[in-house]
Amino acid sequence: MIPVSSAISAGLTWSKSSRKHGYELKRNGEIVASLQRTGCWSSAYQAESPHGKWKFRRTGFWRAATEVVDSRSGARIAVLKPNWGGGGTLVFSDGQTFQITCRGLWRPVWSVLAENGEPVLSIHSREKTVVVPDQSLLPEDRLILLATFARYVMQQAAEDAASVAVVVAVTS
Repeated sequence: MIPVSSAISAGLTWSKSSRKHGYELKRNGEIVASLQRTGCWSSAYQAESPHGKWKFRRTGFWRAATEVVDSRSGARIAVLKPNWGGGGTLVFSDGQTFQITCRGLWRPVWSVLAENGEPVLSIHSREKTVVVPDQSLLPEDRLILLATFARYVMQQAAEDAASVAVVVAVTS
C-alpha cells in the first residue's frame, strides 16, 4: 500500500476488491487502504492501511452505535453516535470530534466535517471518488482512517436501507 500523503493531491477512488464484500481505496491503481467484511453474516469490518489495522463494529442496544477498535491492541479508539438522518458524531478517545453527514437525493455525497464545520473529506457515492480539501491539516493516519470509516458508514446505511425494504415488501 502507498502512503495517503502522496494520494491527497491526486484522485482517490473506492472500488470493490477482488475479495467478496471488500473495498479498496486506490490512487492510480495502487491500494492506499482496504475495507473487508470479517464474515459472511457479520456486520463488522476490518480496515487496513500502512498506518494500522482497525475493526469497525456495531455496539449497544439495537446495535446503533459503532466503535473503532485498534486490531493490534484491542483498544477502542473512537465511537460513532448515530443520528436519525444517517451519519452521526464520531468521537475519538483523544477528544477529537467529527461529524459524518450525507446530502443529496439517495445520499450521493457523504462528508466528514471537523468540529468547526470545516470539511475534512467527501465521498461521492456514485462516482466512488474521495475529495480531500487542499488545506487539510490532519495527520495522514487520521485522514485515511476517516476515509475508510466513512466508507464503512456508507455501506452500513445501504445495508440498513435494504433490510427495511425487505421488511416492507414482506409485510405489505
